[in-house]
Amino acid sequence: MRAGAHLFVTSLATLHDYVVSTLPQHPPEGTGAVRPSAAVARAARALAAAGIGSARVEAELLAAYVLGVPRGRLALADDLGYDELVRLDELTRRRAAREPLQYLTGRAGFRHLELSVGPGVFVPRPETELLAGWGVEEAQGRPDPVVVDLCSGSGAIALAVAQELPAARVIAVERSPEALAWLRRNAAERAAAGDRPIEVVEADVTAPDLLAELVGRVDVLLCNPPYVPDDVVVPPEVAGHDPAEAVFGGADGLVVIRPVVARAAVLLRPGGVFGVEHDDTHGTAVPGLLAEAGGFTAVAEHRDLTGRPRYATASRRADGQHAPIGAAWQTDSS
Repeated sequence: MRAGAHLFVTSLATLHDYVVSTLPQHPPEGTGAVRPSAAVARAARALAAAGIGSARVEAELLAAYVLGVPRGRLALADDLGYDELVRLDELTRRRAAREPLQYLTGRAGFRHLELSVGPGVFVPRPETELLAGWGVEEAQGRPDPVVVDLCSGSGAIALAVAQELPAARVIAVERSPEALAWLRRNAAERAAAGDRPIEVVEADVTAPDLLAELVGRVDVLLCNPPYVPDDVVVPPEVAGHDPAEAVFGGADGLVVIRPVVARAAVLLRPGGVFGVEHDDTHGTAVPGLLAEAGGFTAVAEHRDLTGRPRYATASRRADGQHAPIGAAWQTDSS
């Protein structure tokens, strides 16, 4: 093995019930500098051995984080010195133990944003960008729209809307103290960057008097609630790190969605719209709740980029009345 290469252990170790092998050891002190491509290749092999599906991409992201450069500039970056190799090895070990990549770097991308994330807050997922994008499109063209983001978590949806629609008044609702700290941090960062400040409300979205001052005044209401049924086995990154209250939604996954649907009909102005993300097993159940709730029309089911049911939408009846519309709704592919 040439000087400067990482050493690898061959013994097996059990981490979170997953067998991890060939993890890099810290390089010997005095090790020469290593090209980013070589460091990435070794980290990628270790991550692949631990069962990480996108091992090469994640190794590149970790190396870029250590070097303080964008991933696209890794090939032009300086070599990694001893301290940087030690840091990359430690991050690789933690990722192999299924700590979320976003927790390691402290950042998560969402639409056109980079958000701060860490322990205590749900990491925003790419599929939720579809719901946020739908909300932006629906709010466009409405004069000074009022947009509400329920179960806001890190603030991903609310802050994306605020960035893309400066005319919108955006209210983010979250009850978890840990998540609220991240939400307020992200809101402050985006306001400092020049985006219109959002309003942060600490509240339980299932409360019957939620946002009482906004009854009949909301143009667009969006929600990414906890919706995974309690008996579903989730990936170790989720089970060990994402807050359970942001993931699981009761025995059928609908414990939060049901009261949110009912409250949405009260908060929305006539002609206002509602979008809610859901489990891929809820492609019939959630549109059914909207159709049966009364007060909604134009109920539609939307699929994600893999073709799975992902979120449902509806419009508040223009006459403001409540009446079930039956079990008919539209299905499209987003």
